[in-house]
Amino acid sequence: MSEALDESKVIEAIRTSTEEVFSTMLGMQVVAQAPYRQPSKPGPADGVVALIGLAGKWVGNGSICCAPELACKISSGMLMSEFPSVNQEVLDAIGEVTNMVIGNFKLLVESCFGVLGLSIPMVIFGHNFTARSLNTADWVVVPFQCEGGVLEVKVCLSPQRPLPHPHMPHNETEQVLI
Repeated sequence: MSEALDESKVIEAIRTSTEEVFSTMLGMQVVAQAPYRQPSKPGPADGVVALIGLAGKWVGNGSICCAPELACKISSGMLMSEFPSVNQEVLDAIGEVTNMVIGNFKLLVESCFGVLGLSIPMVIFGHNFTARSLNTADWVVVPFQCEGGVLEVKVCLSPQRPLPHPHMPHNETEQVLI
């Protein structure tokens, strides 16, 4: 395992995973745009954001972000029903799409980053909010054109840092008192 993030592998895995899920599961075409890095401390956002945790030798998050209108179109494609506004079904559908995209991403990058586990997705909808990971690494963002809107797929990964055992000395000069 290398300590440096191989950004090109992350970008390629995001593109492949997103294109496969959208074409196979949703019957929708996505067109990848130029990737970029986003600081770990983003500014306020609007729309629908789904987050899913990644854990293993590398840790972080995967995310899908889009405007409410696009979230409704994606949900309509998945659930074969019309959604004029964001509701619980739309949030659930976006959570499932995130699970599929980041789950496929995980499988594609495990040869580079080791076995990774996934958390349950969390989906947020609102206006003027900030969703932030405590991971200090920058996000790798790949925007996609989709159904007249923009879908952003983001990944933030960094090497797992071992934590000291709470019952063991942190250095040779410390002693355990009994």
